[in-house]
Amino acid sequence: MDIFVIKQRMIGLLRPPERAMARLAAAARLWLAAGLAALLAACAGPAGPGHSARTLSPINPAQRTEVVMTALSLLDTQYRYGSARPTRGFDCSGLVKYVFATATHTALPHNTDQIAQLSRPVSRSRLQPGDLVFFNTLGQPNSHMGIYLGDGRFINAPSSGGQVRVDSLDSPYYRKHFQSVGTLFSG
Repeated sequence: MDIFVIKQRMIGLLRPPERAMARLAAAARLWLAAGLAALLAACAGPAGPGHSARTLSPINPAQRTEVVMTALSLLDTQYRYGSARPTRGFDCSGLVKYVFATATHTALPHNTDQIAQLSRPVSRSRLQPGDLVFFNTLGQPNSHMGIYLGDGRFINAPSSGGQVRVDSLDSPYYRKHFQSVGTLFSG
């Protein structure tokens, strides 16, 4: 219950119907806050057991083009939390998991932080198509990710109700939340 309602109730200014409406408004704000938190956490993907200590064999750089083309073929696919299938939709880590499995036959976890731990850090100035870009969108590291396409653009599954789309690293939102770059490719 918010402080305004408590103060008004203490001095007797709210009549019973107004109290009920104030309680409903406070409950609606709580549900909205919980929903927003769930929406923003969605990109992290469900954590799976056993992936954090895992290592990957580096992928042949000749497969970068296949990664980019596979990702672009999924443009406009619906966002869906916890999914990594084009028929159901993707969250951000599900998109990356599916693209790398399809294009390079590399099995990745369905979790942005775990994928970040598996990748080799690269400086932003050395980004190449197929590299991974990570963002801190929730005040926690690696809460969102995408696949770099080149020319400052990346493909990602950004949020509930959205679709797989291309965004710019230089957009105000992603510039502010940019965290790091990683690669799964050798070299």
